[in-house]
Amino acid sequence: MTITSMAVSSKNDIKKNEIKKIVLAYSGGLDTSAIIPWLKEHYGNCEVIAFVADVGQSREDLEGVEQKALRSGASECHVADLREEFIKEYVYPVLKTGALYEGSYLLGTSMARPIIAKAQVELALKVGADALAHGATGKGNDQVRFESTYTALAPHLKVVAPWREWDLRSREALLDYLKVRDIPTTATLEKIYSRDENAWHISTEGGVLESTWNAANKDCWVWTAEPEDAPNEPEYISVTVAQGEVVGVNGKVLSPYQCLNELNQLGAKHGIGRIDIVENRLVGMKSRGCYETPGGTIMIAALRGIEQLVLDRDSFKWRQQLGVEMSYVVYDGRWFAPLRQSIQAAAEMLAENVNGEVVLKLYKGQVTATQKKSPYSLYSEEFATFGEDEVYDHSHAEGFIRLYSLSSRIRALKSKE
Repeated sequence: MTITSMAVSSKNDIKKNEIKKIVLAYSGGLDTSAIIPWLKEHYGNCEVIAFVADVGQSREDLEGVEQKALRSGASECHVADLREEFIKEYVYPVLKTGALYEGSYLLGTSMARPIIAKAQVELALKVGADALAHGATGKGNDQVRFESTYTALAPHLKVVAPWREWDLRSREALLDYLKVRDIPTTATLEKIYSRDENAWHISTEGGVLESTWNAANKDCWVWTAEPEDAPNEPEYISVTVAQGEVVGVNGKVLSPYQCLNELNQLGAKHGIGRIDIVENRLVGMKSRGCYETPGGTIMIAALRGIEQLVLDRDSFKWRQQLGVEMSYVVYDGRWFAPLRQSIQAAAEMLAENVNGEVVLKLYKGQVTATQKKSPYSLYSEEFATFGEDEVYDHSHAEGFIRLYSLSSRIRALKSKE
């Protein structure tokens, strides 16, 4: 059997009448509300179990979500509190690498998908399901992130992706579908933006943002104050870092999730953490989004401040390279691949001495490290001073420069010959 025919046959292995129980990654939004009855109608009236991951999204989104799932036709709804695990085991390891996708995106959606999919798989195995389903569209990155996790953790479970099968192609069609079946929803045609929210960030896509010539308006920002409307006085805060992790804010020792919560509030007040970008999706198209990551932006500034003190030049260069690689690994949904584990292991080693305290200035959308200290600092005032010192012999620089530039000297001499 050729590789091509193998791929075709594996797709055809999904026989709708053989699927008896599906666990759906459920958000309570319009798409997944329609997916529950659609699965029951198109997969032999199978049992659909809704799985909701609490990764720090709005409490309003979670309020009544179980009842909503049951009214849509789910037999059960399970809500898992993943907030602390999400920040500690997924966000913090990525932060240690300094990963920024295409130089600016802090990977808020990308980091949340593997923990959601992992917990969904665990529930499916527990309840004896034979299939998994998600509400990601066929245009985006999330379908890859969900299904790569499914494959890595439970390759025997079948995968159902309704957006790649059904003929419902618009918000209007989804609303009509639910109306005909008398399934209530809070979604309306006026909600023109697509948003993803978790403890780390909130993203906004669609609406006016679909034209890159349209400037983002106030409706495109949810968490953060307009920088020009932020307080006219700067606020100074201290952040404590231990082994590359933020462990305290303003002298208070807090859990990772609590640290982020505290910094989110401080950053949002000062309009910190906004980006408006056009990014390259994994599937090949470009997309535009407005992302708000106030607490994460502050954390990155704090970590970079300590790194500047404790990492030597080559170590910092290597950490930057790790960050670039990690950004693609996470964005592309390869969390459970050996490559991610190896990058993380290298970053963990580099972070061992990233300990200290940073004072940060928050003002009008900007965060600036103004003071920093570390017991492992390689900065020496004696060596760096512009005043008189007793430790540095300037004459030593001549020999260093001659050796450093030796290849250029040889090249120049050869060219004259």
